[in-house]
Amino acid sequence: MPPTRFLDRTSPPHIVSLVAIAGLSALTMNIFLPSLPAMAKELAVDYDRVQILVSGYIAMTALVQLIIGPLSDRFGRRPVMLGALVILLAASLICMVATSIEVLTVARMAQTAVVAGLVLSRAIIRDMVPVEEAASMIGYVTMGMTLVPMVGPTVGGLLSDAFGWRASFAAIAIAGLLVLVLVRNDLGETNRQKSSSFTAQFRAWPGLLTSGRFWAFTLAATFTSGAFFAFLGGAPFVGGTLMGMSPSVLGLQFMFIASGYIVGNFFSGRYARRAGIEAMMLIGGGVALAGAALPVLLFWQGITTALAFFAPQIIVGFGNGLSLPSANAGIVSVRPELAGSASGLGGAITMGGGAFVSWLASAILSTQTGAMPLLLVMLACCVLALVAIGVLWLQRHPSVGAAR
Repeated sequence: MPPTRFLDRTSPPHIVSLVAIAGLSALTMNIFLPSLPAMAKELAVDYDRVQILVSGYIAMTALVQLIIGPLSDRFGRRPVMLGALVILLAASLICMVATSIEVLTVARMAQTAVVAGLVLSRAIIRDMVPVEEAASMIGYVTMGMTLVPMVGPTVGGLLSDAFGWRASFAAIAIAGLLVLVLVRNDLGETNRQKSSSFTAQFRAWPGLLTSGRFWAFTLAATFTSGAFFAFLGGAPFVGGTLMGMSPSVLGLQFMFIASGYIVGNFFSGRYARRAGIEAMMLIGGGVALAGAALPVLLFWQGITTALAFFAPQIIVGFGNGLSLPSANAGIVSVRPELAGSASGLGGAITMGGGAFVSWLASAILSTQTGAMPLLLVMLACCVLALVAIGVLWLQRHPSVGAAR
């Protein structure tokens, strides 16, 4: 692999470009979250109708990833990424002018093409470096990427207060155009072993799906990120409806979980190569579980303030930031020659699980139940993630299980 040179399309991409394409995916997912109550009001629909723009979007990204990975293994990372960005631009323009929930939903689903940024950033890194170094590099990329979702809901809330909810989709279109220019000039092709046919990638799935390590990594990633997706699905209702926050104030609350995530990613980038990916996942899973348990205990004691709900999410985010880069590095390293397909398939399972959890978190919330059902769903996700990580640990260290 030739050395990286910034804005040189004949060399591998600079880390700035990897952060940009992954960050755009995160921005598209969450910038409009504080505007959901306002969107429901203007379009004259119930909250659960607009919430499909979150859970449905996550579900659609699962399907898209099934295609993105094999496409990039067959035709290369660069052309697939460029095509995805063009689709995002067109879909964002339709979202800006949509006057019905049906049109908005269809355009929103088309925006899921941008998930290529998440899939391909991991596959590109695996193309460039070996597994332990990949975990560190994914950690650094995710750390930089997290700056976007950290400020995305805040910016979206401010835009909604000033210009209405459509301004968030205008911001996505502008950001997409800028990233398209960057990718065109910097993203050199890294897939040096393109598959012979598109269907050959799907024929490789049984090899992945029958791998115990692939499933352990994937389920760990699914349940770890499930806590975050549950938060995305339920937090707008908790903050906007139950606690009466304005979009701009609600947007600020998302900085708790995002700031914890970015710090966790920093530590992952710094120590994953030294500690090993299983150890990083185990530590991260334990930290996230502690963070999810804290607000449950506070609410159980009758402390139901906004601070009691949102502030502990910084611990959940920190644990996820420690664990997820290593889980993602493990997914794409089970079969390195199929990094794109593994990233897509693993990402599809992760997003599919996230879509269900996001829907579940919003479906069980009401003014009567309060925020406790959401907190319990997040806690359950963290417990299941730690179980999957424990299984992975025992696969690598069978003597530990035998000693018990």
